[in-house]
Amino acid sequence: MEKNNKKVIRSWAFFDWANSAYNLVITSTIFPAYYTIITTTKEHGDQVSFFGRTFTNTALSNYALSVAYLVMVILLPVLSSMADYRGNKKLFMKLFTYMGGFACIGLYFFKLDSLEFGIICFAIAAMGYVGGVMFNNSYLPEIATPDQQDRVSAKGYAYGYIGSVLLQLVCFVFVLKPELFGIVDLSFPPRLSFLLVGLWWIGFAQISFRWLPASSPNHQAINKRVIHSGFQELAKVWKQLKHMEFLKTLLLAFFFYSMGVQTIMLAAAGFGEKTLHLGTAKLIAVILIIQLVAIAGAMLMSHFAKKIGNVKVLIFVVIIWIATCLCAYFITNEYQFYGLAAIVGLIMGGIQSLSRSTYSKYLPVNTPDTASYFSFYDVTEKLAIVIGLFSFAFIEEATGSMRNSILVLASFFIIGLVFLVLLRRVEVKLASADRHS
Repeated sequence: MEKNNKKVIRSWAFFDWANSAYNLVITSTIFPAYYTIITTTKEHGDQVSFFGRTFTNTALSNYALSVAYLVMVILLPVLSSMADYRGNKKLFMKLFTYMGGFACIGLYFFKLDSLEFGIICFAIAAMGYVGGVMFNNSYLPEIATPDQQDRVSAKGYAYGYIGSVLLQLVCFVFVLKPELFGIVDLSFPPRLSFLLVGLWWIGFAQISFRWLPASSPNHQAINKRVIHSGFQELAKVWKQLKHMEFLKTLLLAFFFYSMGVQTIMLAAAGFGEKTLHLGTAKLIAVILIIQLVAIAGAMLMSHFAKKIGNVKVLIFVVIIWIATCLCAYFITNEYQFYGLAAIVGLIMGGIQSLSRSTYSKYLPVNTPDTASYFSFYDVTEKLAIVIGLFSFAFIEEATGSMRNSILVLASFFIIGLVFLVLLRRVEVKLASADRHS
Protein backbone atom coordinates (compact mmCIF):
# COMPACT_ATOMS: atom_id res chain seq x y z
CA MET A 1 0.00 0.00 0.00
CA GLU A 2 1.39 3.41 -1.00
CA LYS A 3 1.97 5.64 2.02
CA ASN A 4 1.55 9.43 2.27
CA ASN A 5 -0.91 9.47 -0.63
CA LYS A 6 -2.76 12.80 -0.33
CA LYS A 7 -6.10 11.50 -1.59
CA VAL A 8 -6.07 8.52 0.78
CA ILE A 9 -5.05 10.68 3.75
CA ARG A 10 -7.78 13.19 2.95
CA SER A 11 -10.39 10.44 2.71
CA TRP A 12 -9.15 8.99 6.02
CA ALA A 13 -9.49 12.42 7.66
CA PHE A 14 -13.04 12.72 6.32
CA PHE A 15 -14.06 9.87 8.62
CA ASP A 16 -13.28 12.21 11.54
CA TRP A 17 -15.30 14.90 9.71
CA ALA A 18 -18.24 12.48 9.49
CA ASN A 19 -18.36 11.03 13.00
CA SER A 20 -17.24 14.03 15.03
CA ALA A 21 -20.69 15.56 14.54
CA TYR A 22 -21.94 12.80 16.84
CA ASN A 23 -19.29 13.66 19.41
CA LEU A 24 -20.21 17.35 19.39
CA VAL A 25 -24.01 17.33 19.11
CA ILE A 26 -24.87 14.11 20.95
CA THR A 27 -22.25 13.86 23.69
CA SER A 28 -21.24 17.48 24.18
CA THR A 29 -23.97 20.02 23.44
CA ILE A 30 -27.56 19.64 22.31
CA PHE A 31 -28.36 16.14 23.59
CA PRO A 32 -27.01 16.71 27.16
CA ALA A 33 -28.87 20.03 27.41
CA TYR A 34 -32.10 18.57 25.96
CA TYR A 35 -31.82 15.46 28.14
CA THR A 36 -31.22 17.43 31.35
CA ILE A 37 -34.12 19.79 30.61
CA ILE A 38 -36.74 17.14 29.81
CA THR A 39 -35.70 14.88 32.71
CA THR A 40 -35.82 17.67 35.33
CA THR A 41 -39.44 18.01 36.47
CA LYS A 42 -41.33 19.76 39.24
CA GLU A 43 -42.67 16.46 40.55
CA HIS A 44 -39.43 14.48 40.67
CA GLY A 45 -36.61 17.03 40.41
CA ASP A 46 -33.58 15.44 38.74
CA GLN A 47 -34.70 11.87 39.52
CA VAL A 48 -35.81 9.59 36.67
CA SER A 49 -37.20 6.07 36.47
CA PHE A 50 -35.39 3.72 34.10
CA PHE A 51 -37.02 0.28 33.77
CA GLY A 52 -38.46 0.71 37.26
CA ARG A 53 -35.27 1.87 38.99
CA THR A 54 -34.66 5.47 40.09
CA PHE A 55 -31.48 7.34 39.08
CA THR A 56 -30.16 10.89 39.13
CA ASN A 57 -30.69 12.00 35.51
CA THR A 58 -27.09 12.91 34.65
CA ALA A 59 -25.77 9.85 36.50
CA LEU A 60 -28.05 7.64 34.38
CA SER A 61 -26.68 9.01 31.11
CA ASN A 62 -23.11 8.54 32.36
CA TYR A 63 -23.90 4.99 33.47
CA ALA A 64 -25.39 4.29 30.01
CA LEU A 65 -22.22 5.51 28.32
CA SER A 66 -20.01 3.47 30.65
CA VAL A 67 -22.01 0.31 29.85
CA ALA A 68 -21.77 1.06 26.11
CA TYR A 69 -18.00 1.45 26.35
CA LEU A 70 -17.72 -1.71 28.47
CA VAL A 71 -19.55 -3.69 25.77
CA MET A 72 -17.07 -2.34 23.23
CA VAL A 73 -14.14 -3.30 25.45
CA ILE A 74 -15.42 -6.88 25.20
CA LEU A 75 -16.25 -6.78 21.48
CA LEU A 76 -13.29 -4.92 19.98
CA PRO A 77 -10.62 -7.60 20.58
CA VAL A 78 -12.81 -10.20 18.85
CA LEU A 79 -13.69 -7.96 15.93
CA SER A 80 -10.17 -6.61 15.42
CA SER A 81 -8.70 -10.11 15.25
CA MET A 82 -11.36 -11.03 12.69
CA ALA A 83 -10.49 -7.90 10.71
CA ASP A 84 -6.77 -8.72 10.73
CA TYR A 85 -7.46 -12.34 9.74
CA ARG A 86 -9.82 -11.54 6.89
CA GLY A 87 -8.43 -8.12 5.90
CA ASN A 88 -11.90 -6.56 6.07
CA LYS A 89 -11.66 -3.79 8.64
CA LYS A 90 -13.38 -1.39 6.21
CA LEU A 91 -16.45 -3.65 6.47
CA PHE A 92 -16.45 -3.20 10.25
CA MET A 93 -16.05 0.56 9.84
CA LYS A 94 -19.20 0.50 7.74
CA LEU A 95 -21.07 -1.68 10.21
CA PHE A 96 -20.38 0.61 13.17
CA THR A 97 -21.02 3.75 11.12
CA TYR A 98 -24.48 2.60 10.09
CA MET A 99 -25.24 1.35 13.59
CA GLY A 100 -24.28 4.69 15.16
CA GLY A 101 -25.88 6.80 12.46
CA PHE A 102 -29.25 5.05 12.61
CA ALA A 103 -29.20 5.19 16.44
CA CYS A 104 -28.83 8.99 16.18
CA ILE A 105 -31.75 9.05 13.75
CA GLY A 106 -33.71 7.04 16.35
CA LEU A 107 -33.11 9.81 18.90
CA TYR A 108 -35.43 11.97 16.81
CA PHE A 109 -38.28 10.09 18.55
CA PHE A 110 -36.87 10.57 22.08
CA LYS A 111 -39.12 12.33 24.59
CA LEU A 112 -39.56 11.93 28.37
CA ASP A 113 -42.28 9.30 27.94
CA SER A 114 -39.84 7.21 25.87
CA LEU A 115 -36.85 7.54 28.20
CA GLU A 116 -35.81 3.89 27.95
CA PHE A 117 -35.82 4.02 24.13
CA GLY A 118 -33.80 7.25 24.15
CA ILE A 119 -31.16 5.94 26.53
CA ILE A 120 -30.79 2.73 24.50
CA CYS A 121 -30.33 4.71 21.26
CA PHE A 122 -27.86 6.97 23.08
CA ALA A 123 -25.81 3.93 24.14
CA ILE A 124 -25.93 2.28 20.70
CA ALA A 125 -24.77 5.51 19.04
CA ALA A 126 -21.78 5.56 21.41
CA MET A 127 -20.93 1.98 20.48
CA GLY A 128 -21.09 2.85 16.79
CA TYR A 129 -18.79 5.80 17.29
CA VAL A 130 -16.25 3.81 19.33
CA GLY A 131 -16.11 0.92 16.86
CA GLY A 132 -15.74 3.14 13.80
CA VAL A 133 -12.98 5.22 15.38
CA MET A 134 -10.95 2.16 16.37
CA PHE A 135 -10.90 0.70 12.86
CA ASN A 136 -10.20 4.12 11.33
CA ASN A 137 -7.30 4.67 13.76
CA SER A 138 -5.77 1.35 12.74
CA TYR A 139 -5.30 2.70 9.20
CA LEU A 140 -2.86 5.40 10.39
CA PRO A 141 0.38 3.35 10.27
CA GLU A 142 -0.72 1.91 6.92
CA ILE A 143 -1.33 5.22 5.15
CA ALA A 144 1.45 7.41 6.62
CA THR A 145 5.15 6.96 7.35
CA PRO A 146 6.27 7.51 10.98
CA ASP A 147 7.65 10.98 10.25
CA GLN A 148 4.24 12.07 8.88
CA GLN A 149 1.96 10.45 11.45
CA ASP A 150 1.85 13.41 13.88
CA ARG A 151 0.79 15.69 11.03
CA VAL A 152 -1.74 13.22 9.59
CA SER A 153 -3.24 12.49 13.01
CA ALA A 154 -3.61 16.23 13.69
CA LYS A 155 -5.18 16.66 10.25
CA GLY A 156 -7.81 14.06 11.13
CA TYR A 157 -8.74 15.86 14.34
CA ALA A 158 -8.79 19.20 12.53
CA TYR A 159 -11.20 17.81 9.92
CA GLY A 160 -13.32 16.44 12.74
CA TYR A 161 -13.53 19.75 14.54
CA ILE A 162 -14.33 21.72 11.38
CA GLY A 163 -16.99 19.30 10.17
CA SER A 164 -18.69 19.02 13.54
CA VAL A 165 -18.75 22.81 13.99
CA LEU A 166 -20.38 23.30 10.58
CA LEU A 167 -23.23 20.94 11.41
CA GLN A 168 -23.49 22.37 14.92
CA LEU A 169 -24.02 25.85 13.48
CA VAL A 170 -26.89 24.54 11.36
CA CYS A 171 -28.45 22.89 14.40
CA PHE A 172 -27.74 26.04 16.42
CA VAL A 173 -30.04 28.10 14.17
CA PHE A 174 -32.94 25.65 14.57
CA VAL A 175 -32.51 25.37 18.35
CA LEU A 176 -32.15 29.09 19.10
CA LYS A 177 -34.44 30.58 16.43
CA PRO A 178 -37.28 28.08 15.93
CA GLU A 179 -39.71 30.92 15.21
CA LEU A 180 -37.87 31.64 11.95
CA PHE A 181 -39.12 28.30 10.65
CA GLY A 182 -42.57 28.43 12.23
CA ILE A 183 -41.64 25.75 14.77
CA VAL A 184 -43.99 25.66 17.77
CA ASP A 185 -42.93 22.38 19.41
CA LEU A 186 -39.68 23.33 21.20
CA SER A 187 -38.62 19.68 21.42
CA PHE A 188 -38.53 19.48 17.61
CA PRO A 189 -35.29 21.48 16.94
CA PRO A 190 -33.04 19.33 19.18
CA ARG A 191 -34.66 16.14 17.89
CA LEU A 192 -34.14 17.36 14.33
CA SER A 193 -30.48 17.93 15.23
CA PHE A 194 -30.13 14.27 16.23
CA LEU A 195 -31.65 13.24 12.88
CA LEU A 196 -29.23 15.49 10.98
CA VAL A 197 -26.25 14.03 12.87
CA GLY A 198 -27.19 10.53 11.75
CA LEU A 199 -27.56 11.59 8.11
CA TRP A 200 -24.32 13.63 8.20
CA TRP A 201 -22.40 10.75 9.80
CA ILE A 202 -23.53 8.14 7.29
CA GLY A 203 -23.33 10.49 4.31
CA PHE A 204 -19.78 11.84 4.70
CA ALA A 205 -18.40 8.46 5.76
CA GLN A 206 -19.00 7.34 2.17
CA ILE A 207 -15.93 9.40 1.15
CA SER A 208 -13.74 7.28 3.41
CA PHE A 209 -15.41 4.07 2.30
CA ARG A 210 -14.80 5.03 -1.33
CA TRP A 211 -11.06 5.74 -1.13
CA LEU A 212 -9.59 3.88 1.85
CA PRO A 213 -7.88 0.69 0.65
CA ALA A 214 -8.89 -2.76 1.75
CA SER A 215 -6.47 -4.12 4.36
CA SER A 216 -4.49 -7.29 3.69
CA PRO A 217 -5.56 -10.56 5.34
CA ASN A 218 -3.09 -12.12 7.79
CA HIS A 219 -3.96 -15.83 7.84
CA GLN A 220 -0.46 -16.85 8.89
CA ALA A 221 -0.31 -14.89 12.13
CA ILE A 222 -3.91 -15.46 13.27
CA ASN A 223 -5.61 -18.83 13.22
CA LYS A 224 -9.33 -19.55 13.16
CA ARG A 225 -9.39 -20.48 16.84
CA VAL A 226 -8.24 -16.96 17.69
CA ILE A 227 -11.02 -15.52 15.53
CA HIS A 228 -13.49 -17.04 17.96
CA SER A 229 -11.51 -15.93 20.96
CA GLY A 230 -10.21 -12.45 20.20
CA PHE A 231 -8.87 -12.00 23.71
CA GLN A 232 -6.11 -14.47 22.83
CA GLU A 233 -5.08 -12.04 20.11
CA LEU A 234 -5.21 -9.23 22.67
CA ALA A 235 -3.05 -11.34 25.00
CA LYS A 236 -0.59 -11.90 22.16
CA VAL A 237 -0.29 -8.14 21.62
CA TRP A 238 0.19 -7.63 25.38
CA LYS A 239 2.99 -10.23 25.43
CA GLN A 240 4.69 -8.35 22.63
CA LEU A 241 4.14 -5.00 24.34
CA LYS A 242 5.72 -6.28 27.56
CA HIS A 243 9.01 -6.37 25.67
CA MET A 244 8.48 -2.88 24.27
CA GLU A 245 9.21 -0.70 27.29
CA PHE A 246 8.24 2.55 25.61
CA LEU A 247 4.81 1.41 24.39
CA LYS A 248 4.04 -0.38 27.64
CA THR A 249 4.76 2.73 29.73
CA LEU A 250 2.92 4.96 27.25
CA LEU A 251 -0.21 2.82 27.51
CA LEU A 252 -0.14 2.95 31.31
CA ALA A 253 0.09 6.75 31.21
CA PHE A 254 -2.58 6.88 28.49
CA PHE A 255 -4.90 4.68 30.56
CA PHE A 256 -4.88 6.99 33.57
CA TYR A 257 -4.99 10.38 31.89
CA SER A 258 -7.70 9.13 29.49
CA MET A 259 -9.93 8.52 32.52
CA GLY A 260 -9.81 12.26 33.06
CA VAL A 261 -9.75 13.58 29.47
CA GLN A 262 -12.62 11.53 28.12
CA THR A 263 -14.83 11.90 31.20
CA ILE A 264 -14.44 15.69 31.18
CA MET A 265 -15.36 15.78 27.49
CA LEU A 266 -18.43 13.63 28.07
CA ALA A 267 -19.60 15.23 31.33
CA ALA A 268 -18.75 18.92 30.77
CA ALA A 269 -22.10 19.81 29.21
CA GLY A 270 -24.02 18.22 32.06
CA PHE A 271 -21.91 20.15 34.55
CA GLY A 272 -22.51 23.45 32.77
CA GLU A 273 -26.27 22.90 32.51
CA LYS A 274 -26.91 21.40 35.93
CA THR A 275 -24.40 23.15 38.20
CA LEU A 276 -24.03 26.55 36.54
CA HIS A 277 -27.45 26.68 34.81
CA LEU A 278 -25.97 28.06 31.60
CA GLY A 279 -28.91 27.23 29.37
CA THR A 280 -28.81 25.62 25.94
CA ALA A 281 -27.71 28.71 23.97
CA LYS A 282 -24.70 29.54 26.16
CA LEU A 283 -23.77 25.89 26.48
CA ILE A 284 -23.68 25.40 22.71
CA ALA A 285 -21.66 28.59 22.30
CA VAL A 286 -19.10 27.39 24.86
CA ILE A 287 -18.71 23.98 23.23
CA LEU A 288 -18.30 25.65 19.84
CA ILE A 289 -15.47 27.73 21.31
CA ILE A 290 -13.86 24.52 22.56
CA GLN A 291 -14.09 22.91 19.10
CA LEU A 292 -12.64 25.92 17.28
CA VAL A 293 -9.79 26.34 19.74
CA ALA A 294 -9.14 22.59 19.59
CA ILE A 295 -8.34 22.83 15.87
CA ALA A 296 -5.52 25.24 16.67
CA GLY A 297 -4.57 23.12 19.69
CA ALA A 298 -4.08 19.94 17.67
CA MET A 299 -1.90 21.74 15.11
CA LEU A 300 0.01 23.65 17.79
CA MET A 301 0.82 20.51 19.78
CA SER A 302 1.96 18.77 16.59
CA HIS A 303 4.30 21.72 15.93
CA PHE A 304 5.74 21.66 19.46
CA ALA A 305 6.14 17.88 19.26
CA LYS A 306 8.46 18.37 16.28
CA LYS A 307 10.49 20.91 18.22
CA ILE A 308 10.81 19.27 21.66
CA GLY A 309 9.38 15.77 21.30
CA ASN A 310 6.00 14.13 21.87
CA VAL A 311 6.55 13.01 25.45
CA LYS A 312 7.60 16.43 26.73
CA VAL A 313 4.52 17.99 25.17
CA LEU A 314 2.26 15.31 26.71
CA ILE A 315 3.77 15.97 30.16
CA PHE A 316 3.15 19.70 29.79
CA VAL A 317 -0.45 19.15 28.63
CA VAL A 318 -1.31 16.77 31.49
CA ILE A 319 -0.01 19.32 34.01
CA ILE A 320 -2.43 21.85 32.49
CA TRP A 321 -5.25 19.28 32.76
CA ILE A 322 -4.54 18.87 36.49
CA ALA A 323 -4.65 22.64 37.03
CA THR A 324 -7.88 22.80 35.00
CA CYS A 325 -9.60 20.20 37.21
CA LEU A 326 -8.60 22.06 40.38
CA CYS A 327 -9.92 25.32 38.95
CA ALA A 328 -13.17 23.66 37.83
CA TYR A 329 -13.89 22.59 41.41
CA PHE A 330 -14.05 26.24 42.50
CA ILE A 331 -15.79 27.95 39.55
CA THR A 332 -19.08 29.67 40.36
CA ASN A 333 -20.06 31.67 37.25
CA GLU A 334 -20.31 31.37 33.51
CA TYR A 335 -17.31 33.57 32.72
CA GLN A 336 -14.97 31.32 34.68
CA PHE A 337 -16.50 28.39 32.80
CA TYR A 338 -15.79 30.15 29.48
CA GLY A 339 -12.16 30.66 30.44
CA LEU A 340 -11.71 27.02 31.41
CA ALA A 341 -13.50 25.97 28.23
CA ALA A 342 -10.96 27.83 26.11
CA ILE A 343 -8.10 26.11 27.94
CA VAL A 344 -9.75 22.69 27.62
CA GLY A 345 -10.20 23.27 23.88
CA LEU A 346 -6.54 24.12 23.43
CA ILE A 347 -5.29 20.98 25.17
CA MET A 348 -8.08 18.56 24.24
CA GLY A 349 -7.21 18.18 20.56
CA GLY A 350 -3.49 18.13 21.29
CA ILE A 351 -3.53 15.30 23.82
CA GLN A 352 -5.79 13.08 21.68
CA SER A 353 -3.85 13.64 18.48
CA LEU A 354 -0.41 13.22 20.06
CA SER A 355 -1.44 10.11 21.99
CA ARG A 356 -2.62 8.42 18.79
CA SER A 357 0.40 9.35 16.70
CA THR A 358 2.96 8.58 19.42
CA TYR A 359 1.52 5.08 19.81
CA SER A 360 1.43 4.59 16.03
CA LYS A 361 5.04 5.70 15.51
CA TYR A 362 6.42 3.11 17.94
CA LEU A 363 4.50 0.10 16.60
CA PRO A 364 6.64 -2.69 15.11
CA VAL A 365 7.70 -1.81 11.57
CA ASN A 366 5.55 -3.37 8.81
CA THR A 367 3.35 -5.28 11.26
CA PRO A 368 0.25 -6.72 9.56
CA ASP A 369 -1.65 -6.64 12.87
CA THR A 370 -2.42 -2.92 13.01
CA ALA A 371 -6.10 -3.53 13.84
CA SER A 372 -5.12 -5.74 16.78
CA TYR A 373 -2.58 -3.21 18.08
CA PHE A 374 -5.09 -0.38 17.79
CA SER A 375 -7.74 -2.62 19.34
CA PHE A 376 -5.46 -2.84 22.38
CA TYR A 377 -5.05 0.95 22.31
CA ASP A 378 -8.80 1.46 22.06
CA VAL A 379 -9.60 -1.14 24.71
CA THR A 380 -7.20 0.72 27.02
CA GLU A 381 -8.97 4.02 26.31
CA LYS A 382 -12.49 2.63 26.55
CA LEU A 383 -11.79 0.78 29.79
CA ALA A 384 -10.44 4.08 31.14
CA ILE A 385 -13.68 5.79 30.06
CA VAL A 386 -15.78 3.09 31.76
CA ILE A 387 -13.94 3.64 35.03
CA GLY A 388 -13.91 7.43 34.65
CA LEU A 389 -17.61 7.77 33.83
CA PHE A 390 -18.69 5.27 36.46
CA SER A 391 -16.57 7.02 39.09
CA PHE A 392 -17.95 10.42 38.07
CA ALA A 393 -21.58 9.19 38.22
CA PHE A 394 -21.11 7.25 41.45
CA ILE A 395 -19.46 10.16 43.30
CA GLU A 396 -22.19 12.53 42.09
CA GLU A 397 -24.95 10.22 43.34
CA ALA A 398 -23.15 9.52 46.61
CA THR A 399 -22.31 13.16 47.44
CA GLY A 400 -24.94 15.06 45.48
CA SER A 401 -22.32 17.22 43.75
CA MET A 402 -20.47 17.02 40.44
CA ARG A 403 -17.69 19.13 41.95
CA ASN A 404 -16.51 16.21 44.08
CA SER A 405 -16.41 14.04 40.96
CA ILE A 406 -14.03 16.54 39.36
CA LEU A 407 -11.49 16.06 42.17
CA VAL A 408 -11.44 12.34 41.43
CA LEU A 409 -10.58 13.13 37.81
CA ALA A 410 -7.64 15.27 38.98
CA SER A 411 -6.22 12.23 40.80
CA PHE A 412 -6.35 10.20 37.56
CA PHE A 413 -4.35 12.89 35.77
CA ILE A 414 -1.74 12.91 38.53
CA ILE A 415 -1.18 9.15 38.19
CA GLY A 416 -0.94 9.57 34.42
CA LEU A 417 1.66 12.29 34.89
CA VAL A 418 3.81 9.97 37.00
CA PHE A 419 3.86 7.40 34.20
CA LEU A 420 4.65 10.09 31.62
CA VAL A 421 7.69 11.13 33.66
CA LEU A 422 8.77 7.48 33.68
CA LEU A 423 8.13 7.38 29.93
CA ARG A 424 10.46 10.31 29.43
CA ARG A 425 13.20 8.37 31.22
CA VAL A 426 12.58 5.39 28.94
CA GLU A 427 12.76 7.70 25.91
CA VAL A 428 16.12 9.11 27.05
CA LYS A 429 17.44 5.60 27.65
CA LEU A 430 16.39 4.44 24.19
CA ALA A 431 17.91 7.50 22.56
CA SER A 432 21.18 6.88 24.39
CA ALA A 433 21.20 3.23 23.27
CA ASP A 434 20.64 4.29 19.65
CA ARG A 435 23.56 6.71 19.80
CA HIS A 436 25.91 4.00 21.09
CA SER A 437 24.75 1.32 18.67
